[in-house]
Amino acid sequence: MDILLNLRAFLAAAKYGSFSEAARQLNVVPSVVAKRVSDLERTTGTRLFGRSTRKVTLTEPGQKFQATASALVAEFDHVIHSLKRDEGQLEGHIRLKVPTSLAVLYLADVLSAFQREHERITMEVLLIDRSVNPVEEGFDIAIGGRAASYEGVIDIPLCPLRQVLCASSAYLQARGVPTHPRDLADHDCLVFKPTGSTWQFDSERGPITVDVPQRLVTNDNSTLLAAACAGNGIAILPTYVAKTALAASTLQPLLQGFPLQATWLKALVPRRRQELARINALTEWLARSLADVPPWDRS
Repeated sequence: MDILLNLRAFLAAAKYGSFSEAARQLNVVPSVVAKRVSDLERTTGTRLFGRSTRKVTLTEPGQKFQATASALVAEFDHVIHSLKRDEGQLEGHIRLKVPTSLAVLYLADVLSAFQREHERITMEVLLIDRSVNPVEEGFDIAIGGRAASYEGVIDIPLCPLRQVLCASSAYLQARGVPTHPRDLADHDCLVFKPTGSTWQFDSERGPITVDVPQRLVTNDNSTLLAAACAGNGIAILPTYVAKTALAASTLQPLLQGFPLQATWLKALVPRRRQELARINALTEWLARSLADVPPWDRS
C-alpha cells in the first residue's frame, strides 16, 4: 500500500503544484507528502519534481510518469469499487430436485424470483417425485416431503406439508361416504406410487394404518387429481394440488376427524455443500418464501 500512497501524493502534488495544497487535499501534513514523493523518486530512480520554496513543477520524466501513475491509481480504484459493488453477490451453479406438481404450481415462481435477485446464479431444476439421495445423484438440494435419512445429508425443514383425503361428489353418491379409515378397504383408492398404498391416519386412540385397494397407481399428483375429479376413486393429495378443486367443491374432504399423519416439506442438502453461500442462500430463500404457513394454505 505504500507505493499506492506514494502515487497518490505524487498525483496530488502534480495537480496542485504544491506539497502544502496536496497535503490539505489528502488530509495529511506537508512533510508526509514530501516524504512520499521522495520515496517514489527513490523507487523509480528518477527526479519527478523540480522544487522551489513556493511550488513544485514536474520534470520531463515526471510528466511522462504522471499518465502512468494516474492510470495505475485509476485501475486500482476501479478494482476496489468492483469488489465492493460485488460484495455479497452470489454466483455459481445449483442443481436442484423438485416434486413435479409443486414446481409447476408454486416453486417455479419462487426459484425464478431467486434468480432475478442473484443474476450470477445458474440452475438446473429437475422435476422428480421419488425420494433421491442428493449425494449419490449429484444434487445440491433435493426438495421433497417424504422422510429420508442418508449418510452425509442434512434435512432442512421448509414448511408444513398438509395433505387431504378427498373424492368427488359423484363418487361419494355412488359408493357412499367413508366414516372411518377402515372403510377405505371397500373403496376404490387412487394411490401415489412414491408413498404407497399403506395410508396412515391419526386418532384419539393412536395411529391407524390401512392397506387400501389400488384402482390407480401413478407417480404424478396431477394424474391423481384428474382421476379423483373424474369420480374414479378416493385420493390423498397435497393441499397445494387439491386447493382449487376443493374451493370449487369439485372434490370433497373426507375423514376430517382422522387427520393424515403430518409431514414437512424439506430440503435435503449434502453436508459438504451446505456451507456454500449460494446453497445456504437458496435454502433460506425457500424457507422465507414458504414460511410456517405456505402460500397454498393461506386464505
